[in-house]
Amino acid sequence: MTAVLDADRVRALNDILRRSLSGGTLVLTAGVVALGRERQQIILDAIAAFDRFEPDNDPHGEHDFGALEAAGERVFFKIDYFDRSLTRASSDPADAATTERTLTIMLAGEY
Repeated sequence: MTAVLDADRVRALNDILRRSLSGGTLVLTAGVVALGRERQQIILDAIAAFDRFEPDNDPHGEHDFGALEAAGERVFFKIDYFDRSLTRASSDPADAATTERTLTIMLAGEY
């Protein structure tokens, strides 16, 4: 039961970051930055609205990865969990007090 509750909490925290850009750090790759502010906003809005999480792309139910088309580009987003020092993985991604979330957005061609 704890694993289910933890996954629910991780998913909720990830959705907050993805939808509102609060509760973590946003990282845009050079390719996304080069698109300019208007196209970046289109991408951010599309990621916020993304809801096509399925077992193939979200096996743990955490809403931590997505691939989509936005602003004429194929885009990936990924949320990673670090400890507060950003030196290693978080020991408990369900604990917002000990975890730094990072939302990275990249063009598929940059992968």
